[in-house]
Amino acid sequence: MNPPTVDVLFLLEGTYPYVRGGVSSWIHEIIKASADLTFGIMFIGASPEQTDVMHYQLPENVVYLETCFLSQSLQPHTHKSARSDANTFEVMEAFHHQMHEAHPDGVAPDTLSRVYRMLREGHQLNHASFLHTQEAMEMVNNMYREYSTEASYLNYFWTVRSMHAPMFSLAKAAATIPSCRMLHSLSTGYAGFLGALIKQQRPELYFLLSEHGIYTKERKIDLAQAQWIDDRQIPSYTGLDHSTGYVRSLWIQFFEFLGKATYMAADQITCLYEGNRLRQITEGAPPEKIRLVPNGISVTRFQPALKRRTDTIPMVIGLAGRVVPIKDVKTFIRAIDIARQTLPDVEGWILGPMEEDPTYVEECFNLVEQLQLGQQLRFCGFQSLPDTVHQLGLLVLTSISEAQPLVVLEGFAAGIPTVCTDVGSCRELVLGGSNPIDQAIGAAGAIVGIADPQAFADACTGLLANPERWYAAQKAALNRVHRWYTDEQMFRGYHQLYQQGMAYHARQVTSGAATCEQVS
Repeated sequence: MNPPTVDVLFLLEGTYPYVRGGVSSWIHEIIKASADLTFGIMFIGASPEQTDVMHYQLPENVVYLETCFLSQSLQPHTHKSARSDANTFEVMEAFHHQMHEAHPDGVAPDTLSRVYRMLREGHQLNHASFLHTQEAMEMVNNMYREYSTEASYLNYFWTVRSMHAPMFSLAKAAATIPSCRMLHSLSTGYAGFLGALIKQQRPELYFLLSEHGIYTKERKIDLAQAQWIDDRQIPSYTGLDHSTGYVRSLWIQFFEFLGKATYMAADQITCLYEGNRLRQITEGAPPEKIRLVPNGISVTRFQPALKRRTDTIPMVIGLAGRVVPIKDVKTFIRAIDIARQTLPDVEGWILGPMEEDPTYVEECFNLVEQLQLGQQLRFCGFQSLPDTVHQLGLLVLTSISEAQPLVVLEGFAAGIPTVCTDVGSCRELVLGGSNPIDQAIGAAGAIVGIADPQAFADACTGLLANPERWYAAQKAALNRVHRWYTDEQMFRGYHQLYQQGMAYHARQVTSGAATCEQVS
């Protein structure tokens, strides 16, 4: 039995419905708010173990769910023979040269189009030919001799294989998607590249890309900290371009390529705020494709929490987020240690899932033990914020990268000021954007620098110990979220984009738009 036709096919990497978090919650709410449309989900994960537990009950209008696991592409392959085609590998070499040499437009469109076609099921390049033919080995050897100045050959060889193997899994997924009217990816990376592959095969589909965070930027941060890459260590993110080892640079170039390929293929790109729009342009997005659609939250969902607040300001600082390095939970722990010197009764609560990075979680546990914070630092695990936030005096973020964090807006709706690092749109949320009306609302908390526990602690204690400042921040928080960041505004914006995408599809079908087979 063929799967049903869906209006919108989500292409999702490591998020909904198997991973909790702000983006997953956003997807869930968008689907529920679009009851007149049907949705499908293509989930891209590392391995099948990632889908052991579904953390969201799928709404009735989700009529298709499929998974694609990238780790399976790295499994040993048995083969009787592998086809080789010298022209195919000439195209692949041209592609690699452009990626290595930081071509100003990324990979040239004509080369990229030929790469897409070669990846398609049944065409010149398949997994076996890439893994086992002499031509493939010669290509790898040539690239190693030309570009690698420090990496061992084995390190380079397995890096190239690790980069390319997932592409074949994505090509297979692109060939098996259900009938749909438009695509919606929530990132560049593997999900975005899958969208580019599908768009190449089915140009009649409208391809919408929505970035909450900038995927390429976040992967650069992850790669800067990655211990599994065997090359020189990077002293800081700001020095990335000057001190990165060869293999690390190769991974960065690879994700930059995925980003540019996605931007080129997308019909429309959305972002959350002006800073992200400028970053997208820097990473290769055509400015004319970009549209700002801010996040919004259900303020009514947090009305009960607001009503449950007492006149006493709780001496509890809550960090709501995954316990992973990008959230910089260690800075939060150190800040609580400093804050208790001023406010002996202060507590720190970490409200977020802990299963994503067990090694980092263990490091955080060890830091708490080292600082003897056992009585004042709680790991609460995932919590329902509407049931919890009334117990907090501040809802904070110590992240080293964010976009427009929903959790800050949710805290505002519950009447809770914040302290945030100066990342993403946090400054705009807390202090107001460029609009004078927004600025006049006032400060809904404080902004501090990244990885500065002393400044973070000072900002938190400065609010908690000063009721006048705290209540002024609370008033600003409530006014700002009600004025600019409601879910009704956000839902309206995306519903318009979905209608636009399906109208595009209808026009293309009516006019007999060329398929990939016709233009190959």
